[in-house]
Amino acid sequence: MEEKKISEQDVDTIILNLIKLHSAEVEMDESNFLDLLKFSLSLNTMEKKRVVDAISNLSQFQIDELMKVFSEERIKFKDLAKEHPEDIKKLVVKQQAEWIELWDLYKAEQENKSIEQENQDKIDDIKAWLGL
Repeated sequence: MEEKKISEQDVDTIILNLIKLHSAEVEMDESNFLDLLKFSLSLNTMEKKRVVDAISNLSQFQIDELMKVFSEERIKFKDLAKEHPEDIKKLVVKQQAEWIELWDLYKAEQENKSIEQENQDKIDDIKAWLGL
């Protein structure tokens, strides 16, 4: 059976839903944060995942600073694109592939959690059967 290929928009939706798990005390434009994170050319897949995973624990100051850094990065890369367009194009292509890889990381993590839960359920069943 062929596995359905996930689209970039599907990944956007999934990551946006994870970003929305930020603290209720934090005010942020989630869509803008997603856009800044997604198109960050300096962060790799694992670094982007760490940002998304940490979002629920970040303070207003930390969120604001991240958005500021991402915005400044975007400006600097636009300037660099004028001098080194081919290099920036390569980074953009790499970023697009890594965005899909981000979903693969979350999918693998979820599959591992499911396997761990199944194993724990089996252990609990055996313990119950043994009267432990």
